Amino acid sequence: MEAKATAKPGGSQTSDVPEHVAIIMDGNGRWAAQRGLPRAQGHRAGVEALRRTVRAAGEIGIRYLTIYSFSSENWSRPQSEVLDLMALLRRFIRKDLAELHHNGVRVKVIGRRDDLESDIHALLIEAEDLTRDNEGLTLVVAFNYGARDEILRATRGIAEAVASGTLDAAAIDEAQFEAFLDTAGVPDPDLLIRTSGEQRISNFLLWQCAYTEFVFLPLFWPDFGRDALMSAIEEYRTRERRFGGLVAHTGS
Repeated sequence: MEAKATAKPGGSQTSDVPEHVAIIMDGNGRWAAQRGLPRAQGHRAGVEALRRTVRAAGEIGIRYLTIYSFSSENWSRPQSEVLDLMALLRRFIRKDLAELHHNGVRVKVIGRRDDLESDIHALLIEAEDLTRDNEGLTLVVAFNYGARDEILRATRGIAEAVASGTLDAAAIDEAQFEAFLDTAGVPDPDLLIRTSGEQRISNFLLWQCAYTEFVFLPLFWPDFGRDALMSAIEEYRTRERRFGGLVAHTGS
């Protein structure tokens, strides 16, 4: 399915398929608890949901899919759970990277890397390097990511560039600032989906979501798939995206 512009009531326009969808994959633990299973089993089921979603996004025609895989705050979880999540990441990259590459998916990782274990750091670089020239879906993986941290790091980078004389402070605008963000070169999300019924964005893409449409779904992440993705897109299609402007009305 190709994205195409469609006229909206009042004169605004949206696209049948959003160019960029971001997802907060929430509810693995509660999904497992409902079934009397350990939290680790919920995370493993969540990986299967991720596989389904990446596959569906490429088939639908989404160009960018950003997933909140591990936040900078998630390190405060019990060590056993963190270790299990790191093992799942290692397994996902080693098992799925070849298929992603074969299907033309480009992987981009956002978040801090300077404090990661060396093998995790190397796997992230491998995923990016192998798929760098692919022209299909771009899978943006937010790992060890926090939006406030991203903005602070961008601000420090700008301050260093100004201090060194490579950047004129008077020339700093939104485009210049965005060039220092982890998401440089990636368009802002059109649609953000959060599963589990929670209605907050939890320090995710704060700058980039200024005009993003939010859809909160009541199902847990392991139950997510193509049907749920299409349901969120159908809701997105009903929205009037004004980007701070006024909707043009006709008639009296």
